[in-house]
Amino acid sequence: MTDATPSIRPVPARVSTASWCRGVTEARWFAVAVVGLILTNAALLGAETYPGLAAEWHTALRLAERACVAGFTVEILLRLGAHADRPRGFFRDPWNLFDLAVVLSAFLPVVRENTTVLRLLRLARVLRTARFLPQLRIVLVAVARSLPGTVSFLLVGALLLYVYAMVGWVFFARADPEHYGSIGRAVLTLFLLMTLDGIGDAVHAGLQISRWSLLYYASYVLLASFVLVNVLIGVVLTSLEEAREMERGRPEPEHTAPPSTPAPTDLLTHIATARQALDDLEATLSATTARTTTGEPEHPPN
Repeated sequence: MTDATPSIRPVPARVSTASWCRGVTEARWFAVAVVGLILTNAALLGAETYPGLAAEWHTALRLAERACVAGFTVEILLRLGAHADRPRGFFRDPWNLFDLAVVLSAFLPVVRENTTVLRLLRLARVLRTARFLPQLRIVLVAVARSLPGTVSFLLVGALLLYVYAMVGWVFFARADPEHYGSIGRAVLTLFLLMTLDGIGDAVHAGLQISRWSLLYYASYVLLASFVLVNVLIGVVLTSLEEAREMERGRPEPEHTAPPSTPAPTDLLTHIATARQALDDLEATLSATTARTTTGEPEHPPN
């Protein structure tokens, strides 16, 4: 007689490791600790900008920096461990790749020897706060998505600046060489006027040269300061709305998605329907058996 009890298979080590690391990385205290570590690292960067403080507390600052590096290393190892059962899932997330690059930069020999590059990469750790702040993540995604539209805006703006600079050089070069003596000076002048800073002085100076300068400055302000700037704002707002839609429709990670289980109400309804169908089938079979025993036909004549 064979034993029908199924054997319990041991859980693979990488599955158990991923489950434990996942429980740690998804805990709220872990996110709070990482944000605190990032802010501490930012404070250390700010402290190093004071020469006297950096010289007096040089050893303590170096130890604190190494402690931050150790903390970031442990964090990225835990995130890697959370994907031990599915390693590809780690590399599909762009934020994971960014975190890994920032942490690995602290161990590269060339980077460690270059103080300027090392400080810039340490500054990149502050940007990791976006992982834990959804609103900041939306803004960063919106900025990235608005880059194509911004490039188009820059091309149109550069063309507009060049055309108006050439017109200004033709009409105002002799009377106002300080501002329109060359194409470079004219472009710089009009670029500053785009912010409407000093537009009043420019208009009064232009009126002393020709009355047509009023039309020149009015059309430039209308196109450059109002139309183009509003177009840029529209591009940014559209990208921001798209980023919000992406954040709302962002799928949950595979390891955090709960298994789909039917609702208890639906399950009870299905069970009641199945029981009713069985009762009807049993009643039909009983009626058929009774007719067969008594010799009655199954279907009475019309």
